[in-house]
Amino acid sequence: MATDPFTIEILREKLLAVADEMSVVLARTSMSPIVYEVLDFACGLTDAEGQVIAQANGLTLFTGTFTLQVQSVINKFGVAGITTGDIFMTNDPYAGGTHTADIALMMPIFAEDRLVGFCITVTHWTELGGKVLGSLPPDSTEVYQEGIQFPIIKLYDEGRLITQVVEMIKVNVRLPDMSLGDLNAATAAVRIGEQRLRETCERYGVALVLEAFEAVLSHGERMVREALQAIPEGVYEAEDFIDGDGLCEDQLPIRVKITVANGEMTADFSGCAPQARGPINCTRPALLSACKTVFRAITNPQFPTNDGCFRPFRVIIPDATVFSCVRPAPCGWYYEASAYATELVWKALAPLLPDKLTAGSYVSLCATYIGGIRSDTGGFWVHPEPHNGGWGAGVDKDGEDGLIATTDGDTYNHPVELIEQKYPLRVDCYRFNTESGGGAGRYRGGLGLVHEYRLTDDGGFCRPAWAARLSYRGAFTAGSLVLPII
Repeated sequence: MATDPFTIEILREKLLAVADEMSVVLARTSMSPIVYEVLDFACGLTDAEGQVIAQANGLTLFTGTFTLQVQSVINKFGVAGITTGDIFMTNDPYAGGTHTADIALMMPIFAEDRLVGFCITVTHWTELGGKVLGSLPPDSTEVYQEGIQFPIIKLYDEGRLITQVVEMIKVNVRLPDMSLGDLNAATAAVRIGEQRLRETCERYGVALVLEAFEAVLSHGERMVREALQAIPEGVYEAEDFIDGDGLCEDQLPIRVKITVANGEMTADFSGCAPQARGPINCTRPALLSACKTVFRAITNPQFPTNDGCFRPFRVIIPDATVFSCVRPAPCGWYYEASAYATELVWKALAPLLPDKLTAGSYVSLCATYIGGIRSDTGGFWVHPEPHNGGWGAGVDKDGEDGLIATTDGDTYNHPVELIEQKYPLRVDCYRFNTESGGGAGRYRGGLGLVHEYRLTDDGGFCRPAWAARLSYRGAFTAGSLVLPII
């Protein structure tokens, strides 16, 4: 390096602090409890080519899509079509995203008349229009039923808001104030990120900042390659089934072949079931994010993540499978398939790395949507509730109780007090499910939860067709790790 490592380290920490500040701004200014309480969003910084340099601890499945989403903007507009003050918007699952409810905003960063990087946020919107309230019908058969789509468009053009986009959102979503409030919060987040990185370039100079970018990426790659040396070379395989697609209960066969060789790892998903008719499909970006979760878990997970960490990792999969669906296949409940992908890679590697990978978790996010019309205002309300469950036991420990799904990273559940204050609901029961016992073995699997709601507003309604039940017993318990009793 041309610059001393102390300065590079200062810049590394500065970039991480910028990503964290973006997260604080987004959470404090959002309108949706699923954003400011559950933290169903992610923030980060990339270089001019879309490589992630720094990211805040957020939802894992979002941070793995940053690069592809930024590159989609570059591919569509070209560097010449990107200017200071632009903010781009997309929720296209087939162009780097996950599902339509996850909205990405990207803002370019210019310094000394050159493009140096992008700020990016991905935020889950509670309401996006579509077939049902909450925008995620479990019986959808095409993506058009899952809400309005933004195909990599400009929200701001050289700092000027494109009001037609806002007008389009207002007439297509059932909760426009909430959706537009979350849009404004994400806008504030990318703007503060752009401002902070521009200030950093002014203080240290663009050349030094770009040198720090490359140093961060190279260091991430070096740390991961060192960790991979501890994994024996070989081919490791696993097979499983997805239990139905939301429309039928036919099992969908899935398989993976993990190859570790020459300091690199490849996950090959060839031979998985074709894309399903129901909405449990995931796209390539979601699959890649799911696999990255496990890859980081086995290669120095405490080290801050950047795209250099994934240079030794590759995913292979043909088009149009349940893990690589193509338009217009539905993918609203993509986290079902992506969670299975995570568990499948986990399953293949667990016998090899028992000190790092436990037995399987409860796999699914198991979200419940409850909503209706308020009798006092006549307006819509919807409560999206991602449910926690049990994780598998380890070689020396019981499984974790009531933890969020593997691919959801640092997210939380809704506090009971907030549910009862925000919505016409009363939570009659919220406890661990101790009836299952967690399975046999020296160490038990983690306990799931029992969650019971009571509707307190006669004007409300629940539709079982979109997976809402007032009495919800999500007693999801992970499998135990059976060890001999000595």
